[in-house]
Amino acid sequence: MEKFGFVGLPNAGKSSLYNALTGASALAAPYAFATTDPNVGVAKVPDHRLNQLASMSESKSVVPASVQFTDIGGLVEGASKGEGLGNQFLGNIREVDAIVYVLRAFEDEDVPGISDPLEQLRVLEIELTLADLESVEKHATKKIKAAKLDKSLVDEVSALEEALETLGEGIPLYRGNLSQEKIDLLHPYFLLTTKPVMAIVNVGEDNITNQDPVKKVKTELGENSDVIGVCIQLEAETSQLPQDERAEILDALGLGEGALPRFIQRAYHILGLRTFLTTGEKESRAWTFRKGSTAPEAAGRIHTDFQKGFIRAETIQWDRLLDAGGWAQAKEDGNIRVEGKDYIVQDGDVMEFRFNV
Repeated sequence: MEKFGFVGLPNAGKSSLYNALTGASALAAPYAFATTDPNVGVAKVPDHRLNQLASMSESKSVVPASVQFTDIGGLVEGASKGEGLGNQFLGNIREVDAIVYVLRAFEDEDVPGISDPLEQLRVLEIELTLADLESVEKHATKKIKAAKLDKSLVDEVSALEEALETLGEGIPLYRGNLSQEKIDLLHPYFLLTTKPVMAIVNVGEDNITNQDPVKKVKTELGENSDVIGVCIQLEAETSQLPQDERAEILDALGLGEGALPRFIQRAYHILGLRTFLTTGEKESRAWTFRKGSTAPEAAGRIHTDFQKGFIRAETIQWDRLLDAGGWAQAKEDGNIRVEGKDYIVQDGDVMEFRFNV
């Protein structure tokens, strides 16, 4: 399961965001280090396609895709050197797949801490960069010596040296000029700043429609970055309500279904994750696969035997299946395609696999 780590200063709203996403009840208190041990939970990826297919098939069970979130304690300046339990906290997110910066952009005299999201971003990036610098320095010396005897390490050493130069300038690696090939060579070191990043800007309830803080963070991280404005407190409170009451409140505020479904979907996509679907009377289910996967690779997400014994896949896009009213009718109409081992699975494909073990 893909994992996302929440990173922010104390009182940025990380634990409230975690609660809103996972339906948990982690302590969210207006003082530093309310979270000392990481909170780990799972959130469902909302998908209207799955719900419509389940309704069509009258499925007894509906299983959405899911992602895992890790909420660590608030970082402070000097975290990379151990300030505020920083090293312990940073260690808890070294194995996540992506970083989510949670940046506070609201004023509240009862909640201590800075409210400038750009200043928070600066502190967080520095701390992650310094932590990576220390890690790379530790490994680079050993690898350089080893490379004198083992020439297969030359490319890895080159990647470490380039990372060392970038980090030494105070630049996180995702802002640097390292090629994807070199980033891949650094993967065994579990560096923090090689991971994809996105940002949640936590705005006040009286400032929900103000996009200025979001635009500032997006400009700083780059126009192609994923930055979302969320009133985390409101989302956390409404997430505890029955669905109809929640929808009514969000609609009255002009927020549609809320920011959290949008956030989960975008978090899911920044890792190149896509969804294929299966549907039937017993179960309708969303399956996660990497963009560019072949049909046998997608089949392997269900069971390794499906991939090993793959013969063919029968598939149709979800909306065409809905239009047909069911698999049997779609097949009778000639709309079910038969695809082989080289087929690149598309997001929204509904699939049935034929295999032999």
